[in-house]
Amino acid sequence: MAAKQYYGEETEVICCSTFKEVIKNTAASRLSNGGIMAIENSIAGSILPNYNLIVKNNVKIVGEVYLQIKQQLLVNRGVKLEDIKEVHSHYMAIQQCSGFLDKYNWKLVETEDTALSAKHIHQNKNKHAAAIAGKLAAEIYDLDIVASNIHTLKNNYTRFLVLLHKDTAADIVDPDKASVNFVTGNEKGSLAKVLTAIAAEGINLSKLQSMPIPGSHFKYSFHADMEFENEGQLNKLLNKMKHITEALTVLGIYKNGKIG
Repeated sequence: MAAKQYYGEETEVICCSTFKEVIKNTAASRLSNGGIMAIENSIAGSILPNYNLIVKNNVKIVGEVYLQIKQQLLVNRGVKLEDIKEVHSHYMAIQQCSGFLDKYNWKLVETEDTALSAKHIHQNKNKHAAAIAGKLAAEIYDLDIVASNIHTLKNNYTRFLVLLHKDTAADIVDPDKASVNFVTGNEKGSLAKVLTAIAAEGINLSKLQSMPIPGSHFKYSFHADMEFENEGQLNKLLNKMKHITEALTVLGIYKNGKIG
């Protein structure tokens, strides 16, 4: 759904079983024209491993999509609510629907993906199991929606990043958002210096996420999303940051996605 929202309804989607596979297919630019990967949810928060996947691989952020999450309870044709004994879905989707699920004494089965849960329900012709997934999954796998919009909080969005291979990603015209990863020193006030520099340039820090550096002794890198008015303003800040950080990587400069 996010891919079709960004690229258009006629977009052919290559489904991947894991986020790592999304990155692999995006980095192998022959296989696709881009990758769409979830990075955070307005209720459940950030998907931390995905930040490291972006940093460690040969991809670049070129856009973002905010998709409103509407969860449906899907069953095979003819199955009624009273027939259900267990519900399958990604753990995050189960959390998002806790208010509805608490009304029933169903076994909750955590899976790796919402749409994949719908596919398995369809393939196994299960008459006593349901899946939590989106409306598009119901259409693709010929399932009935036995209960609609079962998510507890209606103002629920997932943010997806649009990724391209670094060598094929062209510069975005009139960008107004940037994602960077940086590492500070251990001395007192090192992070404060970076935050002060961002504020001094009049740039809005819309997200700051700390992540442990694998293999280090509790050392952290920081992911920052920043909104700016013009590229000159951003470039001035990046030059400052190079001198007050141990490492700085620009992950992407792109257009701010809109919550519709």
